[in-house]
Amino acid sequence: QVQLVESGGGLVQAGGSLRLSCAASGRAFGLYTMAWFRRAPGKEREFVANINWSAGTTVYLDSVKGRFTISRDKAKNTVLLQANNLKPEDTAVYYCAASMGPGRKIFTPLSYDYWGQGTQVTVSS
Repeated sequence: QVQLVESGGGLVQAGGSLRLSCAASGRAFGLYTMAWFRRAPGKEREFVANINWSAGTTVYLDSVKGRFTISRDKAKNTVLLQANNLKPEDTAVYYCAASMGPGRKIFTPLSYDYWGQGTQVTVSS
């Protein structure tokens, strides 16, 4: 089992920044990739960014490229999402997710084994 705990959400004005953090505990040595998803009111859960735990390679949703940065601290078993130049359309509950195996479609929620409880990000115009 892996437990994921997010923090760092909040209310920010358009153009502002937030840093989301996700701490993994338990069998975190088995992590393969970690990701951030988000769900806006009335919408499906949406892929935001993914990072390969070992190699550090990253993938992003097109609409956040150049604004968001995903990174990991292997010593602390933590994944971060630095979100800059936030827009009202970024408003959502953001979820951290962990996958324990290779060869999965990283854009699909079903590919992930563990999820955090979510943290609210609200961007005012």
